Amino acid sequence: MSDTLTLASRLPDTLSGNSEGVIELSGRSAAILRVREQLRRAATTYGGVLFVADRGIDVESVARDLHERSTARGAPFVAIDCADDVGRLDNLVFGSTAASSTDELESIGSLSRLAGARGGTLFLRDVAELPASVQARLARVVRDGEAFMEGRPVALTLRLMAGATPGIGSDVRMGSFRPDLFRRLSISRIDLPALRDRMDDLPALATRMLDKACEVSDRAPLAFSQAALGLLSALSWPGNIAELQSFVAHIVANLSDGSVPPNGLVQIEQLLPALKLDRAPARFVPAGSLREARLGFERDYITAVLRHHDWRMSAAAETLGIQRPNLYRKARQLGIRLSRATE
Repeated sequence: MSDTLTLASRLPDTLSGNSEGVIELSGRSAAILRVREQLRRAATTYGGVLFVADRGIDVESVARDLHERSTARGAPFVAIDCADDVGRLDNLVFGSTAASSTDELESIGSLSRLAGARGGTLFLRDVAELPASVQARLARVVRDGEAFMEGRPVALTLRLMAGATPGIGSDVRMGSFRPDLFRRLSISRIDLPALRDRMDDLPALATRMLDKACEVSDRAPLAFSQAALGLLSALSWPGNIAELQSFVAHIVANLSDGSVPPNGLVQIEQLLPALKLDRAPARFVPAGSLREARLGFERDYITAVLRHHDWRMSAAAETLGIQRPNLYRKARQLGIRLSRATE
């Protein structure tokens, strides 16, 4: 057939792209270094890539980074949100609202996203949301590597990437996602770690986000104090990178010039008002003096830091910015049990 290239592997001459430019890939934890190595290997192939990640992680930015590392850099990167307006997906992907095929090949429109991604990458965000009919058509196109467009067969030399939550494995087992499409999408599978699984990176991530937020707000640079970073590291961040980024942006947006010390260090006091933004405000009932409230906070915070460091006193003292003997003394004063504490 004329104009028929295959989805054969294409090895890039050099690897481009900058992982540090993508916030999701910043850091030096073992988890994120492993992901960066997987991306490096995936950049030397041309098969499908499935990114599996919890909500709150910008999978598309990671997919774009991989696209820029491959020989497809400079070619189109086309993204589709599979959870957005499901009724339009047939038209978006194939250029038609209903299956239209010959006995040999699927037919696509010249204005379809598949046609637009030729030579480059088609990224499917929330791929598990694809309706069964779209899955079937897409599986056929990926299998054949070509389709009919404007009455003639054309090659669909493109790379499929997709994002999904960890539940996609269950979707395949339960039959709601086609196994053949899953296999072709997951030739390379890259699991992006949740923030809770890479907490060693949090200080660097929060600092980078703070720099960016100050730049966007056109204000003088700020920095988190060691204690403030310790508090951020002691929180769970179920919303992952997106939640932390939103939190830092909120802090900067709501800091008045008079509320930051002259050295530009953001302290715990500036973090506390924003810690429960996602909850309805509780009715305030005074219960004790200011000193009692301060002691209660110190007890809870020091306990949280100790738990974060698995009760290692030296590591906790470093986070708190105090000497280890002082931490022992402070814990005794506050009534914190140290039966699990180690050096």
